[in-house]
Amino acid sequence: MFLIFPTPAICTIQDQDATVIDTYIARQARRERGEEYKDARKVIVGNLNNDDSPETVVLYTIESQGGTNNYVQYIAVFVRRNGKLAPLTRAPVGGKSRRSIELVTVDHKAIQLETLDYGPNDASCCPSIKGKSQYILVGRTLRERKIRN
Repeated sequence: MFLIFPTPAICTIQDQDATVIDTYIARQARRERGEEYKDARKVIVGNLNNDDSPETVVLYTIESQGGTNNYVQYIAVFVRRNGKLAPLTRAPVGGKSRRSIELVTVDHKAIQLETLDYGPNDASCCPSIKGKSQYILVGRTLRERKIRN
């Protein structure tokens, strides 16, 4: 049996990546006068554009904008430039009274999502209609492609 331990170089890169993501989201939260709900953050690495370098996709939520009880879910895409993670683009994908999003995977050059949309009698807390969606990277822009169930 072999045990594999991360090398200090791998840990340093992971720490640097986390710092880049934290800083990016914190800056956006300040601009929106809100704060990140960090427990809801999800990070997945996958290839969106068929090059040799995978992208890092982050689903995150900014809430309490301007003291309200609103929240918005975003997906951000980060790329590796000169060995360091750098933001490429982001898009709002869900939020209060819009829909709820769960990041599933990055495959087939697309970000795969599970969604909960609002039915006609749903309260703003509780969307109930299950669905799927995906976002593709076109240049520096994320474009949604809804998936029919």
